[in-house]
Amino acid sequence: MGDSAVWVAALTGATAVVASWVTNLGNVRAARAQAQASAAAERAGRVRESRRAAYLELMARAHDMSELYRKVVDARFQLGDGDAYLARVQELRRSVREAYDPLMHCVRTVALEGPAGAASAARTLLGAATEVSRSLWQVARGEPEARARFETARESYAVCLERFVDAARAAMEAS
Repeated sequence: MGDSAVWVAALTGATAVVASWVTNLGNVRAARAQAQASAAAERAGRVRESRRAAYLELMARAHDMSELYRKVVDARFQLGDGDAYLARVQELRRSVREAYDPLMHCVRTVALEGPAGAASAARTLLGAATEVSRSLWQVARGEPEARARFETARESYAVCLERFVDAARAAMEAS
């Protein structure tokens, strides 16, 4: 009987050690999985906030450009078609050129932050801004039909801005 008690005690002890080891192993794996999930959630939060900031900055710069374009239209109504109007257009062209670089920087930031849909919409917006600037140069030179090209380019820019806002919204909802 003594031998079987030793064997039962040894088997019970070994079972307890193995059970403890298995439990510890499970706890370690669970803690590791929880830490990884927490890190992934934190990383996703940082990406989301970074994208949001980039999108908001681009929208602010795009709005600044829209305001300058609107001033060109206002100048025509206020000053007519004469030399004063052309001089005002030249002033506004300088302001547009100064506002273009920050817009381009924001587009590049959005292209970096992604996703592809928002980046593509941002690049399209920049292309539209370039076209408005080109047509504004033609207005300043007094080229025939330049105002009509400017208006068409300005309307296209507004559509591209709306498309960017929609793409940014979709990107934020997806993240």
